[in-house]
Amino acid sequence: MSDTVSPTEGQAEAGGKGLSGYLIGHMREFGLLFALIAIMVFFEIVTGGTLMRPINITNLFLQNSYIIIMALGMLIVIVGGNIDLSVGSVMGFIGALAAVMIVNWDWSVYMAIPACLLVGILIGAAQGYWVAYWNIPSFIVTLAGMLVFRGLSLWLLQGQSIGPFPREFQALSTGFIPDLFGVDRPNVTALVVGAVVVAIIVWTGMRKRSRNVAYGIEAEPMPFFVIRNAIVAGAFMFLVYKLSTFRGLPNVLITMGVLFIIYAFITEQTTLGRRIYALGGNKKAAKLSGIATERLTFLTFVNMGFLAALAGLIFAARLNTATPKAGFALELDVIAAVFIGGASMSGGVGKIVGAVVGAFIMGVMNNGMSIMGIGIDYQQVIKGLVLLAAVIFDVYNKQKQG
Repeated sequence: MSDTVSPTEGQAEAGGKGLSGYLIGHMREFGLLFALIAIMVFFEIVTGGTLMRPINITNLFLQNSYIIIMALGMLIVIVGGNIDLSVGSVMGFIGALAAVMIVNWDWSVYMAIPACLLVGILIGAAQGYWVAYWNIPSFIVTLAGMLVFRGLSLWLLQGQSIGPFPREFQALSTGFIPDLFGVDRPNVTALVVGAVVVAIIVWTGMRKRSRNVAYGIEAEPMPFFVIRNAIVAGAFMFLVYKLSTFRGLPNVLITMGVLFIIYAFITEQTTLGRRIYALGGNKKAAKLSGIATERLTFLTFVNMGFLAALAGLIFAARLNTATPKAGFALELDVIAAVFIGGASMSGGVGKIVGAVVGAFIMGVMNNGMSIMGIGIDYQQVIKGLVLLAAVIFDVYNKQKQG
């Protein structure tokens, strides 16, 4: 009898190992996706169907838009080996500045928005300068920034709320894309956009998988690829349909979608993105390999300042007023979303999609617990335990791999 294994048997054995090996190696990614689905199903049941009502789904996007936007920047900061504790205070300060400019000084909305974004960039540059070029720990610099900009918000508003804003400014958060087909309900424009996005997601995934196979890189097994894309496409179209039966796609959802595509492309497809991961993985090795680590660190904080400013404008537009307590402790939700989404405390690990899923997990939990009437005290305890579990899972995976 021959000891050789037939090609068919060898492929079957490799395929079996590939399936189990791929699932184990990507447990965090699949676990996040299924955790989000499980949490949504759970709250849909216990709230008697309230969670998935069109108006609540719309509110879910509006309530978490600024968290998601800041999570994109925070992921890049954390992947680069740093952290930013000031984002909540910067967000509140920019909202206060916009209110003073538009309401008190009668500035045009189209002048105030770019000015506020520029101020956010300058704030990020100021903090990034001390971290990158003076090697002051980012924890200390941004903790100081948190206190400074919280105080400046109180000073700027004189302890009082300022508003309301013009409709053009409110449209940043509360505006909706009109139905270009004139049907209105369901909003056909929303359905068409959703179908196009799903087609792009599937096409991009197939292209990436084919490229990995061509270059001999371990590709996602076909069963997982089909199941994952079917779940993502089905869930996405379900949400879009729900939105189409209410008021269609919120402007802020389009903003989040565009930012997601840009940052996912930068982190996964560009040299700049690879250098940021190298910076967080091993700063000394990155510097020795010719990467300008100081400039790269500086740019991550500049980017964070820009996104915090954008989030501040959206938050103020949603409330239709600027308040002294705006953004208070939101940096904790942003950081929690990034860690729950799979980022590593030591840097060098994390994905944009993970940060977004982590933010949605936090948002669905907040929304679901609020609908159930659970007090803010218990909500904080539960969110803290979820964050601790995510970090423990990260540490456990590292020890197991090591």
